[in-house]
Amino acid sequence: MLVNSAGVVSRAPIENCDEELWDETLDVNLKGTFFCIRAAVPSLREGGGNIVNLSSLAGLGGGQNLSVYCISKGGVVLLTQSLSVDLGPEVRINCVCPGYVDTDMVRRDYINNSDDPAATLAMIEEYPSLKRMAAPEEIAAAILYLASDAAGFVTGVAFPVDGGSSASL
Repeated sequence: MLVNSAGVVSRAPIENCDEELWDETLDVNLKGTFFCIRAAVPSLREGGGNIVNLSSLAGLGGGQNLSVYCISKGGVVLLTQSLSVDLGPEVRINCVCPGYVDTDMVRRDYINNSDDPAATLAMIEEYPSLKRMAAPEEIAAAILYLASDAAGFVTGVAFPVDGGSSASL
């Protein structure tokens, strides 16, 4: 089994998105995912393996000042779907698309880096139907499900775990 969970967030208006930001974001979020899969495929094909990629709700739709991040995470969704065709039936591949998760990265790079951290946190917690951020353990549970035999007939799926945010897009 392979879980691709490395990621960086880049938040900037397009006028501030330079080549360095583009390269860093796509290198970690998309290129890293691709080449980890490529390295693991021979072993995964032998053993009937399973891949779970981490994308984002932002990989399913746009977000303000998130164009480069959305591109990178949307690429993970399309990579997952494309490889589900290429790697089946030996290897299943899916991705989890979390909304806001209460992690150091979200707090550091999104909330605390905003002009008004308290207002940003309030907006995040008001947005989804469940009125809170996800706990990391809730995302882990989705990964475990997709990796388990219980999801044996699931492949090529972009699975939103977002507190209902995608229901109102």
